[in-house]
Amino acid sequence: MFDTLIRNGRVVDGTGAPGFEADVGVKDGAIALVGAGAELAARETIDATGRIVCPGIIDAHSHADLTIFRDNHTSLLEPLVRQGITTFIGGNCGMALAPIGARHAGPVRDYIKVFTNLDSALDLPWHTMGEFLDTLESNGVLMNVAMLAPHSLLRLNELGGENRYATPGELDAMGDALDQALGEGAIGLSTGLQYFPGSQSDTAELVALGRVLRKHGGIFASHLRSYSNTIGRAIDEVIEVARENDIPAQISHIFWIPDYGALGPAFRAVFRRLIALSSWWTPPLPLSGPLAKCLAQIARAREQGVRIGADVMPTTTGFTHLLAFFPPWALQGTQAGIVNRLKDPQQRAAIRRSIEGGSLRWPHVEGDSWSLNIFKLMGYESTRIMSVASQANKRYEGMSLVDVARQRGKHPLETACDLLLEEDGQVLVFLSMGEPDDPLTERSMFAPLKDPGVAVSTDTILMGNGKPSHLFHGCYPKFIGRFVRDMSLLSLETAVRKITGLPAEHFQLNKRGRIAKGYHADLLVFDFDRIAARGSFLEPDKEPEGIEHVFINGAHVVNQGTFRPEPRPGGVLRGGG
Repeated sequence: MFDTLIRNGRVVDGTGAPGFEADVGVKDGAIALVGAGAELAARETIDATGRIVCPGIIDAHSHADLTIFRDNHTSLLEPLVRQGITTFIGGNCGMALAPIGARHAGPVRDYIKVFTNLDSALDLPWHTMGEFLDTLESNGVLMNVAMLAPHSLLRLNELGGENRYATPGELDAMGDALDQALGEGAIGLSTGLQYFPGSQSDTAELVALGRVLRKHGGIFASHLRSYSNTIGRAIDEVIEVARENDIPAQISHIFWIPDYGALGPAFRAVFRRLIALSSWWTPPLPLSGPLAKCLAQIARAREQGVRIGADVMPTTTGFTHLLAFFPPWALQGTQAGIVNRLKDPQQRAAIRRSIEGGSLRWPHVEGDSWSLNIFKLMGYESTRIMSVASQANKRYEGMSLVDVARQRGKHPLETACDLLLEEDGQVLVFLSMGEPDDPLTERSMFAPLKDPGVAVSTDTILMGNGKPSHLFHGCYPKFIGRFVRDMSLLSLETAVRKITGLPAEHFQLNKRGRIAKGYHADLLVFDFDRIAARGSFLEPDKEPEGIEHVFINGAHVVNQGTFRPEPRPGGVLRGGG
């Protein structure tokens, strides 16, 4: 007898092959039947006539690991499961909650606090990656989670907040720490090369750590050093790490922001006027060209035998922490030192000169050449407040930095510094060229959204406060409903593979991402005619339409809108298992 029998659905199995009519039987957490099962008995039978049955979605780039250890993570991460996500890859952008060393506890604590609002990393009941994963297993997890070891924490553990290359001895120590994390269950290494302190590494450091990955068969996942005019060189850097070590690599959340130098303000003004028109007429500008060129570069590397992938968010609105927009020299040292710089009028003036006069010189590790200079690339008007820690400033969430500055009667940079001081550094922000997800800027994302070799990700940061991205509630319903059904950018079978089988294969997740006998029963049943995201930038927290059933390891977690998370059915996927 099956535990569950899903009958009469159209199975899209995650391989990219054409869909087919079949029944799917589940027993003891695994898929036990794909075929004809009409006459077989089951404790639960679901009639999926007219519905799509596919593997559970694998989010290739998430930060849900910053939440999943919490006692209340089931409710915090519920929106992810309701949209069909059953597995996520955590520890991205060089950021995670382990390993935590004692040598430079202050910088490590401050770094974690900026992302998580945790008062002290020293209060966490673990130090190593193994202890972190053990804690998750002991507590139980809502979803399946595979963890990457975070390069930025490895660096902070050895160098503290110093703004320089690692010495050979420090690099050896980082390699030893990575070796331990991989041995304890991490599936690879992630970097945040646009962020301090990852931005202060060089390619040789990454290649050396790649040798440790080769020993364990781990993957190298990279938030690139640049997503602007030097993005080609940033992609080459990741290709070099993968080629030199014969390891798989993943380019995180691929996008492109042009740098027009002194012409930037004029270009942005014209482009924003076009954006304003795009609500009723979208100019057919070839905005996909730059990313199409990047994808061709990746494809050439694959033809040469490099195992390299990428992922993309189905949105033009990014999000990160406000401190990331500041020059790395302003972020080195202790928290007290950073605070003093933000307070000092002369230092603020120097920061403003770095931002407005910086030149984006490869490899972006010195002076004013850092590539995440969003205020210069996109203007102060690009930034909106996502979340703050204090109640006093909650009224600013969702507002643009320029509007907040106008209310306060100050320059936007002065306002940014003031907010960081008032919020103890804990300010998360959105960034977009115009209105979030306007139809003109959206055209720039068509190339990776269509590419069969590019996965789709949420870049989730769900902390239970602030104004989350609408992707946290409807990333994949939006991808399927808008780009597959409504716009016909790609076939349903290709789309399903991009969010299931492709990330499972590339991140080496055993027996996941496909509907096949013996695979783990992570399953999704949805109505292709109805599936859609209902949230918007201003009202993000709306449940999507069309998601009818979600199974995690055979547990029926979503049943026609009812969320049934207990007992927590997820698992910790150590070493890609």
